[in-house]
Amino acid sequence: MMGMDTLFILLAFVLAIVGTSALRTSALATPQTGTLLVSAGLGVGWLVVLRVAGTYSKRHLTAGADEYKRVLNASLAAAGVFGIACFMLNYDYPRLTFGLWISIGIIALCVGRYARRHTLQKFYARGMLLTPVLVAGSDHHVDAVAIALKRASWSGYKIVGAVTREDRPQTATGLPVLGMFDDVVNIIKSKGIETVIFAEGSFASPSDFRRLAWELEECRVQMMVVPTMADVGAERLNFSPMAGLPLVSVGRPRALNSLRWTKRAADVIGSAILLVLAAPVLLLTALAIKLEDGGPVIFRQKRVGLKGEEFYCLKLRSMSVDAEARIAALQAKNEGAGVLFKMANDPRVTRVGRFIRRFSVDELPQLMNTLKGDMSLVGPRPALPREVAQYDDDTMRRLHVRPGLTGLWQVSGRSNLSWDDTVRLDLYYVDNWSLVRDIMILAKTAKAVLGSSGAY
Repeated sequence: MMGMDTLFILLAFVLAIVGTSALRTSALATPQTGTLLVSAGLGVGWLVVLRVAGTYSKRHLTAGADEYKRVLNASLAAAGVFGIACFMLNYDYPRLTFGLWISIGIIALCVGRYARRHTLQKFYARGMLLTPVLVAGSDHHVDAVAIALKRASWSGYKIVGAVTREDRPQTATGLPVLGMFDDVVNIIKSKGIETVIFAEGSFASPSDFRRLAWELEECRVQMMVVPTMADVGAERLNFSPMAGLPLVSVGRPRALNSLRWTKRAADVIGSAILLVLAAPVLLLTALAIKLEDGGPVIFRQKRVGLKGEEFYCLKLRSMSVDAEARIAALQAKNEGAGVLFKMANDPRVTRVGRFIRRFSVDELPQLMNTLKGDMSLVGPRPALPREVAQYDDDTMRRLHVRPGLTGLWQVSGRSNLSWDDTVRLDLYYVDNWSLVRDIMILAKTAKAVLGSSGAY
């Protein structure tokens, strides 16, 4: 990974030199020897800060937003130290070149990590380069961990079996039991296990874990412990050892943070820009809808938003004019999960409607809802009143933030997800909101829309 970063930083420097000449409309000039030596020092220092910041640590290489955040913070820190050093030494380093180098370098480092992760995920999908994992603990906790890892197929872990305190051939979900917990060390050594995850029920006392760690000291095995909590984002966790206890501080849920001015300002600016860019598409689509059956272009439907407030959600009409009246007759053919109504081949969808649904063009008028404040660019999808009436207490938490044009479950499978997974992802978003996560979801939305997987 460091070799790839070295190449990217060098390439960014060359592009910065070319960019400086282009912006100053001057011929490309070779930097002076002194500038090259100082630049080499910055490049080496940049790599050192990246290493110190933990960007090459295995546990951070697949950590999503945290990985990019560490690269950004490390790069800005290196730039800051370099700038202070130049000021203290009264050295005049070319400012334009410096700015371009750092900017291009940060983008290149992040793109490189994205490409690396994307490539690895393709290998993982083919069953290659997987890390064998053993899960230990009580039966039902082992199954819970196995289900979670199966969802996170991108992590590259392959569960080879379980070790439990119950003598049985397999767990309730069919995971093979390789032996009893008392024999866990021999199982790890004989099976070549690289990672062992200890779920709830693994240890009767803290000293049991300490003794087991001693026994595994000579084995190159990574030990993980699953605490009794789930769906908590990394940004809400803080590890703080105290008096020998590995305390984990858990921050409060972040639903209220999503209602602050930063997210609202981003919604207003983003929706305004997108409306201008989407204007030609909206105009052409509106014309196509009108020519097909002469009906209204815009479909207004009552939806439930923030704190249960109802509003009219705007869409380009993709169904026949009498679509709402025909829904009762189609309930027996419902393919949707949970309270949702979905049909892969809904007879109410028009020819134009099938095309604009495939690429989510019908959702574009909701940029007006976002501009008005009824919706946000990112959040749980706005639900129908009849759907909300069937919510349980946990699912009602979806209404603690503004509904969005796109959301975490839309970029994680769209209509292909089960209702339970849809709710779980929405609640994860509500509890762990951050502006960085919103940006990542928006970036992934284009890929999900263009791929049109799960859209109907």
